[in-house]
Amino acid sequence: MTKPLIDIFNNKIILITGGTGSFGHAVVERLINSDANEIRIFSRDEKKQDDMRKKYNNPKLSFYIGDIRDYQTLFNCLNGVNFVFHAAALKQVPSCEFFPMEAVKTNIIGTENLLNACINRGVSKIICLSTDKAVYPINSMGLSKALMEKISISKSRESKETIIAVTRFGNVMASRGSVIPLFCNQISQNIPITITNPEMTRFMMNLNQAVNLVFYAFNFAKPGDIYVQKSPASTIKNLSEAILDLFDIDKTQTNIIGTRNGEKLYEVLISREEMVYSIDKGDYYLIPPYHEQKEYSDFIDKGNSSLNNSVEYTSNNTKLLDIQELKTMLIKLEQIKNLKLSKLVK
Repeated sequence: MTKPLIDIFNNKIILITGGTGSFGHAVVERLINSDANEIRIFSRDEKKQDDMRKKYNNPKLSFYIGDIRDYQTLFNCLNGVNFVFHAAALKQVPSCEFFPMEAVKTNIIGTENLLNACINRGVSKIICLSTDKAVYPINSMGLSKALMEKISISKSRESKETIIAVTRFGNVMASRGSVIPLFCNQISQNIPITITNPEMTRFMMNLNQAVNLVFYAFNFAKPGDIYVQKSPASTIKNLSEAILDLFDIDKTQTNIIGTRNGEKLYEVLISREEMVYSIDKGDYYLIPPYHEQKEYSDFIDKGNSSLNNSVEYTSNNTKLLDIQELKTMLIKLEQIKNLKLSKLVK
């Protein structure tokens, strides 16, 4: 019988950076009734922490105010911690474009601070959460996350006791700043929903799947590994029509604004170069680190003929969901359920 992925946390102390966000809440929902000893929430926002404290009202949860830019604060709150979920980041493309050095300070320097603190505290394993935007990056957010990945892999070479690995996500449905909450907000205001490019494609995975991926990495990742969830995708056109269908709204109630600055037409979760040595693990892809397979000279004077025929893993060449499949997925989201309920009440 396969051992449940959650058992690894039994009698352990867990810390979640950025723990008041969508991902942090999803992890807490899973672990709050587990045999974990303590779940520490580390974040900057005291209001969100207070809301979370009241929501769960559970002695297993403890809260730490701090910023990952501050090494000493991290070092102090990591005392006795066994596992770390690293979800803290500046994630909004526009804010990172206007303030790129802030993305550097949080996503790059903050990550290095955390990794150093974890190594010095003897943390068993840390999983860093990354994004498709780190692959072939075209904006400051993606560039900073790409360097976050490189720092994680580099640090994994140095670490003896602490295993450092990465999980890479595409679009997480209904997460903060994603398109589904935007559509829901516009529908609640009875205004047309805004579509950038109807033919744009995005991966579709829910928070539960995102947590499953990270739990899988905690159980099986070796130093420097990157795990990627295999996910279906959708065009923005189909996604918008599926949501409008769920609320019986005319499909003409849309406003096409065109592709925004810093956006890609499709997401790339694994680059062409990475696919050459990626390993198919069933529901996931494993991208092992360069340093397990290559010497320094491989980057200087050697090539790889496999790159000639390799194809990246994108939201254009994965399974594309039709409108009915999307509706089946969307109707399970709390934001959709709550909006439908509010519409009924009115």
